[in-house]
Amino acid sequence: MPARNASRTSSLMNDITPNPDGASAQPPLEKAPAELASPSSAAGGLKAVGQTVRFAVGLMGVKRGVTSLLKVNQKNGFDCQSCAWPSPDGDRHVAEFCENGAKALADEGTRKRVARDFFARHSVSELASQSDHWLNAQGRLVGPMILRAGAAHYEPIAWDDAFALLARELHALASPREALFYTSGRTSNEAAFLYQLFARQFGTNNLPDCSNMCHESSGAAMSAAIGVGKGTVKLEDFDKADAIFIVGQNPGTNHPRMLSSLQKAKRSGCTIVTINPLAEVGSRRFINPQEFKNPFTAIPALLGIGGDLSDLHLPVRINGDLACFRGLIKEMLEAEDRRRGSVLDRDFIQEFCSGFEDFADNVLATEWPAILETSGLSREQIREAAGIAMRSKRTICCWAMGLTQHENAVDTIREVLNFLLLRGNIGRHGAGACPVRGHSNVQGDRTMGVSEKMSDAFLDRLGQEFEFEPPRWHGFDTVNSIKAMAEGRARFFFAMGGNFLSATPDTEFTARALRNCRLTAHVSTKLNRSHLVTGEIALILPCLGRSEIDTQAGGAQFVTVEDSMGIINSSRGHLWPASEHLLSEPAIVAGLAQATLGDSSKVPWAELSADYDRIRDRIERVIPGFENFNERIRSDVFHLPNPARDRREFRTATGRAAFHTSALSAPSATTGGRFVMMTIRSHDQFNTTIYGLDDRYRGVFNGRRVIFMNAGDMADCGLVQSQFVDLVNRHGGRERRARHFQVAPYDIPRGCTATYFPEANALVPIDTVARISNTPASKSVRIDIEASADPEEGLRLLSAE
Repeated sequence: MPARNASRTSSLMNDITPNPDGASAQPPLEKAPAELASPSSAAGGLKAVGQTVRFAVGLMGVKRGVTSLLKVNQKNGFDCQSCAWPSPDGDRHVAEFCENGAKALADEGTRKRVARDFFARHSVSELASQSDHWLNAQGRLVGPMILRAGAAHYEPIAWDDAFALLARELHALASPREALFYTSGRTSNEAAFLYQLFARQFGTNNLPDCSNMCHESSGAAMSAAIGVGKGTVKLEDFDKADAIFIVGQNPGTNHPRMLSSLQKAKRSGCTIVTINPLAEVGSRRFINPQEFKNPFTAIPALLGIGGDLSDLHLPVRINGDLACFRGLIKEMLEAEDRRRGSVLDRDFIQEFCSGFEDFADNVLATEWPAILETSGLSREQIREAAGIAMRSKRTICCWAMGLTQHENAVDTIREVLNFLLLRGNIGRHGAGACPVRGHSNVQGDRTMGVSEKMSDAFLDRLGQEFEFEPPRWHGFDTVNSIKAMAEGRARFFFAMGGNFLSATPDTEFTARALRNCRLTAHVSTKLNRSHLVTGEIALILPCLGRSEIDTQAGGAQFVTVEDSMGIINSSRGHLWPASEHLLSEPAIVAGLAQATLGDSSKVPWAELSADYDRIRDRIERVIPGFENFNERIRSDVFHLPNPARDRREFRTATGRAAFHTSALSAPSATTGGRFVMMTIRSHDQFNTTIYGLDDRYRGVFNGRRVIFMNAGDMADCGLVQSQFVDLVNRHGGRERRARHFQVAPYDIPRGCTATYFPEANALVPIDTVARISNTPASKSVRIDIEASADPEEGLRLLSAE
């Protein structure tokens, strides 16, 4: 790629024409081309430090920014608003944060405000014409707002009036089944527990959450295979591992603090294998900013030398992971046949596992040509990776959305578990399964009962504690909630955090579904596109941020979160709230519950929201593992029990870990178009929150509508770098089109492409989902690439400037 043109304007010209409904569901077009440069040579380093300072100081000021950073992920501070990677149980670094965590903090702690006059100046249609980056950059929401039926502008509303309106609309529904209560992964344990309790007292199990769109496939696969839907490693296990396989994950952008753990493991002699279509710089080379304080390591760090992480990269085709692991396992079984007892942990398999013989026969019967064709790998690459696995006594497998968002995702993850079970790598120090959760408390929300299908045992304890009979029928998950709204079976949508429209698949279909509601409401800290594509009536309910002081009638409060490894951490904000009109999430839930349920509920909502210790007392009595909750969390962090990890107890139907047999076949999502597309994040975003317009690790600056392609595919299609194209998905006979994307050559397998979400979510079909988990198949989208109707448009506009 050519060198970056630093003089090019940083402004974007947006297509501001609204759709016929008055508010654009998709982000507007970018008319100024992005600047394409060479990818970074290493993750972290001085640039990460510079970006940390730029965001924290630029948005918060020097004193507020620095003091706040020193509270992130500290035991006397607050848990990072970003990813769920754990912090050490014991002593922690003074700077226990990464660049993207600093961006998340600065984004929440910004001094900018979206006051009442902002909405008076800007109609909903005008706001929808702006980019997601622009919307987020306007600042913190400071008071509840309402968009009345037929109105063009939001206007202020008092909290009591908002709760009364919500209650009236809920009571006007034909059935509680018409109400949906969505949860984002940033919601605290205390708020999530109250939230699911209110929904069930109201009479519904419609509790879709962001987990439905990310690690639902992991939970389904792991629960069936080892009897627990959570990972089986602790942070300390990375120090003891002989081999770590990182699969379908980009730690450098999505979980940057993980790089320090990988670096430490590498220096202890661990071998690291990455399996991913893109050769991500964060998995290849890392300059640890924490080491700048050491004069012996500061010089090479400042020079940008860094240290290698990955020993072997396997560039699988998109969704070639099942075939890759089938190949690894086949190599291992064939080696075992040549010398019995040299590869497999037969004692572990005999004592703890079931289904091994059928599984092994199925693997050995799989032909190598099918494995190589489907994976896109060579026999030599698979043999080298299998050799690493066979030499390792302690192996960890980490994965993220690159595995979970395919139609065959559950089968793929169970194949990873098969790989671990072969050598007894479950329930062993330095080994195990590590699904890396994306949002800070998405795992905790599920533990607290936010799910459309909680177990009868949980519902029994909940009903006994609060003296009511919870509904037993299974509610709607995220995909089925969208379909229910579209079909008129759900008319009330309430979101506890998140940006539902932008996070979900099939953007235009989801927008029509939301517009079909009587009322949509969002508990939020910042403005986003979900506030602009609404039901007949819409509410914005602004809440406290995690970094802010939470004072209730019972005094100063703290909340708790559960990280990706099942550790419960306390979180205490220290910044003054952005507005006196903000309520905490527990207070919002309590206010809604009191207005809706009144005297029909025996739950002391006001008492619980006044003192979160009382919520934790109730959690303790309902959810196993939280014994002496208040006492333990005040003294330190603590781990929730994990039978598979702690004592090799597998709570499956047979009481044993189960080998799973599956067919090696491409999912139906990979039919219908010439290329397979996966959605990814840029380095300047977290989930759907856009902090900036650069992705420096991949060499993209000042733009987001980019499609990464193999250079050979570009040549075959007659495409050149920076050419504008339209991306089209025609699944199910319906055309989904995302316009005006800029072609960028990249190191990616032939036939594979990658684009940023939420811009490309419009191409993800609503009915293309993972079997069993119902997770959208956002990493397996078949597309055609067509020249834009006006390919010279971008250059003409830039010239006109």
